[in-house]
Amino acid sequence: MTEAKHSSEHPNTSTDHDDETCAFCMIANGECTETKMLFIDEDIVCFKDIYPGAAHHYLVVPKKHIHSCKSLEADDISLVKKMAEIGRSVLKSNNVTDFEDISLGFHVPPYISVPHLHLHVLAPYSKLNIKTEYKFTDLSYLTVEKLLHALEMKKGGGKLKWINCFPKYEKNVES
Repeated sequence: MTEAKHSSEHPNTSTDHDDETCAFCMIANGECTETKMLFIDEDIVCFKDIYPGAAHHYLVVPKKHIHSCKSLEADDISLVKKMAEIGRSVLKSNNVTDFEDISLGFHVPPYISVPHLHLHVLAPYSKLNIKTEYKFTDLSYLTVEKLLHALEMKKGGGKLKWINCFPKYEKNVES
């Protein structure tokens, strides 16, 4: 496996990544014709998760290869917001009406199955598949709101301790 080269414009975005081995790069570039796109624009695609954890389980994926949510910088706030907006729009177009019972979030390394940033869009969140429920716990899953808060902290020049993104465990961390 070839190591990815990084772009000078975004240190965590590969410009010469392993298109041949990254499943989400292949899907985003239209090389995987079996995957039905629910949304596509110049920056982002959305499609159904192949192992759905809920009645509605979609993945929103940037076309640029970004490893994970931990690779994001404050400059990526608009990307995360756009991904969340697309996720909500896809839910709405699939007749989801209870937006109090959804979850939009990212798995945190090492709990990622595909090393390419992807937003999980789940509904109804209260009725997750029992086999996948454990994958969306406080230790492995970061909601959009928590990630945006973390990126805002970075924007303000603060040093981000990822453990602080998980409020249940904050009291165990010394500043």
